[in-house]
Amino acid sequence: MNELLPLLTYCTLMSGTPGPNNMMLVASGAHHGYRRTLPAILGINAGGAVQTFVTCLGLGALFTAWPALHAALKIAGTLYMLVLAWKLAGSPAAQGRPPEQVSFAQAALFQAVNPKSWVKAITLASVFMPTGMDVMTGALLVSLVGAVVGFPCISMWALFGAWIGRFLSSPLRRRVFNAIMAASLAVLALMLLR
Repeated sequence: MNELLPLLTYCTLMSGTPGPNNMMLVASGAHHGYRRTLPAILGINAGGAVQTFVTCLGLGALFTAWPALHAALKIAGTLYMLVLAWKLAGSPAAQGRPPEQVSFAQAALFQAVNPKSWVKAITLASVFMPTGMDVMTGALLVSLVGAVVGFPCISMWALFGAWIGRFLSSPLRRRVFNAIMAASLAVLALMLLR
């Protein structure tokens, strides 16, 4: 597979740059620490791998054939991220209680409405699918590379959040942090809608 280095680079950039998953992990890491955020990290990774695998098998062709389906999914994802931002801004952390933890299943299912995850999956399917091997093997390979590269990249965001969490000892600091994270998530959601 001649495209291994570009594939690794693309997966690193998509997993390591700001996006809805990483904003969620920073917030979770800050409020719950890395260890309790690990199910969300694994859920994002598993959900992204399944999404990439299914897209490589042909779901991307549906989006090409029916652009309205892709547009509807993009709008649903944006609305969901705005709801998450609203919930984070009004988080119970201001009263001294951490916000609800994101579970493995919630993080995995979130990939279905995360526009950045769809962009990643469709690009992997359309640009990086290996030639010279059957589709199932190629889809599995691309999905596994994405998951292996993604895990340390998104873990860094959760670790960054855990580090920030040490400075959020007062309700005012937590409120300010939640407002910044909520605003960042809302801006990302609106940018991805374009």
